[in-house]
Amino acid sequence: MTDGPKSGNPVAEPEVTAMFDSIAPAYDRMNSLMTLGRDAGWRRAAVEATRLRTGDAAIDVACGTGKLAALLAERVGPFGRVEAVDLSQGMLGRAEREYRDLVQLHFRVANALDLPFADGEFDAATIAFGLRNLADYEAGFREMARVVRPGGFVVCLELSLPRWRPYARLYHAMFRHVAPVAGAIVARRHQAYRYLPESLSSFPSAEQLAATMRAAGLVDVRFQRLMTGVVALHRGRVAAAG
Repeated sequence: MTDGPKSGNPVAEPEVTAMFDSIAPAYDRMNSLMTLGRDAGWRRAAVEATRLRTGDAAIDVACGTGKLAALLAERVGPFGRVEAVDLSQGMLGRAEREYRDLVQLHFRVANALDLPFADGEFDAATIAFGLRNLADYEAGFREMARVVRPGGFVVCLELSLPRWRPYARLYHAMFRHVAPVAGAIVARRHQAYRYLPESLSSFPSAEQLAATMRAAGLVDVRFQRLMTGVVALHRGRVAAAG
């Protein structure tokens, strides 16, 4: 871990996209394995943080295989709307097959830093375990805030490091060694799962990420640490115009 936090992912976008395409078939199994099944509860907490109601509209950015997007779709109901975007065709293909019965849920290829939607089009925006893959974290938050109406929320669920530095070092070291081994066994993608723990290196702390959200124009930014601080759930509100 270096001294200062990164402002974005230094790995080129096409490389990240290709990596996620390659691990799409095993992605959900790996998540459940590495989080001991806790990731489902974290996603439910993210949905609660949006404060969405029946009939609302939401966007899930870097949606992956669509697990969070599907929960959002259930929250807003058949008369609501959820747009889920990602750059990985492999991930989106699995999501579309799994959730084709949710008529209010739509998947499309789109860049998180250039969303193809109008200003204020949604009541909430979410991103779960995808922020670390963006080339510019602040720009990602700013773009999500742009497409959410004033008063709506932007919610981020992401890996983090515990506050106690010895534990943080131990956790990062374990993650760095365990993830590639698990990836080789389950996904046969040793190199791909070497990228994931490295993406956590120099990632902003929960406090620094909250500051990034404020710099992107969000207000009332709050966060909570989950599972002893290895995951953080952030929420910020889009300020009223003027």
